[in-house]
Amino acid sequence: MSTIKKQLLEIKNRISSAVKKYDRPNHSVHLLAVSKTWPSNLLREAAMAGQTSFGENYLQEALVKINDLADLDLQWHFIGPIQSNKTSDIAKHFDWVQSVDRIKIAQRLSKQRPIELADLNICIQVNIDNEISKSGVSSANLMAFAEQVNQIERLTLRGLMIIPAKTDDPEKQRAAFKHVHQLFTQLADLYPTVDTLSMGMSDDMDIAISQGSTLVRIGTALFGKRPTPAPSGQVH
Repeated sequence: MSTIKKQLLEIKNRISSAVKKYDRPNHSVHLLAVSKTWPSNLLREAAMAGQTSFGENYLQEALVKINDLADLDLQWHFIGPIQSNKTSDIAKHFDWVQSVDRIKIAQRLSKQRPIELADLNICIQVNIDNEISKSGVSSANLMAFAEQVNQIERLTLRGLMIIPAKTDDPEKQRAAFKHVHQLFTQLADLYPTVDTLSMGMSDDMDIAISQGSTLVRIGTALFGKRPTPAPSGQVH
């Protein structure tokens, strides 16, 4: 068994165990493989082992992989910060965008989504800890922002995504996730298309699942520790 296949199986077992432990419905938590900085051949290996959803942060790098793996039936999520001049390629090549936090970006994605493609699935990024250095809509502004996004054509509002402040304190992690889940529940009550709460990564996915995550974004536990940082000048 290859390392990727073994790691993928271990992650899926870990998800299943957490789902059972916290009395979540079967198959209620999905895995997004965060594949930034990793080459196409490793993604193909993961795909051959059954992984179909991949998350990318860096646009130019992602476009190469999408082209390399065009023969496979994969789902691509853009999960990084979005510059206005990059929305055209994102709208054309991705199935999901999880990092929307500005109406201008949402509008550009809508206008640039090819008519022959299905509507683009959108998650609003929430800055749950109000970190100045981090992207995302504040909790206070979320509902008004979601109402605007929901009215934009060619986009389907699917839910929320968060990247919480780094902490080794499980109680702080749990509190942040619980807060987001409360916001998610409010949103789902208003919009029937909302079904996705993207939170939890390699180090905190068990706590995220305990608090209602439906999509965990796993990179390190699947592909290993990245040997080098993202290339300088890489387009976000």
